[in-house]
Amino acid sequence: MKYQATPAEKSTVKIEMEFTPEEWAAANDKAYLQNRKKYAVNGFRKGKVPKHVLELYYGKGLFYEDALNDLFTEHYEEILGKEEKNFTVVGEPSVSLGDDFSEEHVVIVATAPVKPDVTIEKYTGIKIRKVEYTVTDADVDADIEATRERIAESVEVTDRPAAMHDVANIDFVGKADGKEFEGGSAKGYDLTLGSGQFIPGFEEGVVGMNVGETRDIDVVFPADYQSEELRGKPAVFTVTLNKLTGKKLPELDEAFAKKLGSDSVEAYRAKVRDRLEQNAKSRSRNETEDNIVSEIAKTASAEIPDAMVERQEDVSLQRMEYNLMYQGIRLDDYLKYVGTTREEYKKNFYEEARRSVLHQLIVEKLIAELNITASEEEIAAKVAEQAASVGKEPEEYKKTMDPRQLEYIEGDIKVTKLFDYLQENNEMVTEAPEEKAPEATASPEAAEKPAPKPRKKAAKKEAE
Repeated sequence: MKYQATPAEKSTVKIEMEFTPEEWAAANDKAYLQNRKKYAVNGFRKGKVPKHVLELYYGKGLFYEDALNDLFTEHYEEILGKEEKNFTVVGEPSVSLGDDFSEEHVVIVATAPVKPDVTIEKYTGIKIRKVEYTVTDADVDADIEATRERIAESVEVTDRPAAMHDVANIDFVGKADGKEFEGGSAKGYDLTLGSGQFIPGFEEGVVGMNVGETRDIDVVFPADYQSEELRGKPAVFTVTLNKLTGKKLPELDEAFAKKLGSDSVEAYRAKVRDRLEQNAKSRSRNETEDNIVSEIAKTASAEIPDAMVERQEDVSLQRMEYNLMYQGIRLDDYLKYVGTTREEYKKNFYEEARRSVLHQLIVEKLIAELNITASEEEIAAKVAEQAASVGKEPEEYKKTMDPRQLEYIEGDIKVTKLFDYLQENNEMVTEAPEEKAPEATASPEAAEKPAPKPRKKAAKKEAE
């Protein structure tokens, strides 16, 4: 077999594999031996029919497809290995036969998407916004309060009306135009007031109710509500409060601190501050690095294959699936709820996916162009750091590491060096970080097209 690999349009490579008549005959014989048991001819035992008889009976090309598949499978990956310094295939190839196919002239043509080169006009001397997050006493207090809320004891409330953050066990019946609508009723439903699970006005209407009380709550469905019949319509929910559960927060004292692994409240506050400052430092660096690449990308261009974008879309969809899973929601249930499929919903991630791919290509190109490397000493230092974090000796820890972990460490060192270089060689302007709205867990398009929140119970759908 001889082959030729030629760059083609739109970041693809064309690989032509040409086989000799002897190689083609051997592939046909192999295909015959692998598949002869599938065919029967009168007068012969199944699996014992000679090859020429099967070809006379079923046609000369009976084993051509299997023979071609075997030849392609046997040689394609081998060729990619030989050419790894010249190109990197990033997706499945389209495969066809060359012109003038015959037993004397067999050519298989594979056209595959490859990682493109990226053209960067400028990557130094640019004015770039540097983000710096700081940690205040108020941030520390808020984190401690959130922890107290998280480990608070649930207690039944009988001596006061419902308030925000209580869990209200309710029965409700919803009506629009005087008629009950599908999914608008439930009994014994636990609703955390202030969670935003139901449509605006509903949870606020429960606030102030006493256990045993029944109240009509007037609401208006949002104009972008998922049910066309209910969009923008006024409705009335008759709600009965069955039970009220509140939280008893632990005292902020030495016992609380010791429960969380500190000797005193002061030591606990110091630990919280240290954690928040580490998070702030990481967040500052990540957002600054994103700003750097975003500015460089304004003068960069690449012919990105669809396969690379689709792969990144899959990553984004998987991340969303994990986020939903943590909330106890299956992605398939959510997609069914909003009336779409995985493939259709994945398109929402296209622009962000393409941006991510371009940014990665820029980083890889600059690391290569600037000849940034990670020394053995630097890698060893990182391994020792990780080993210390789990209480092991470096050599002992290294034996348990997967080769991919070492590759990741090496890559991380290179990326860190790159961004250090880019910060030193650009005009970094420090600004206070912009306040950002919380990210929408389930919809990348939330800012433009609010997506309905998934519900576990059918009754919840229409009560939102």
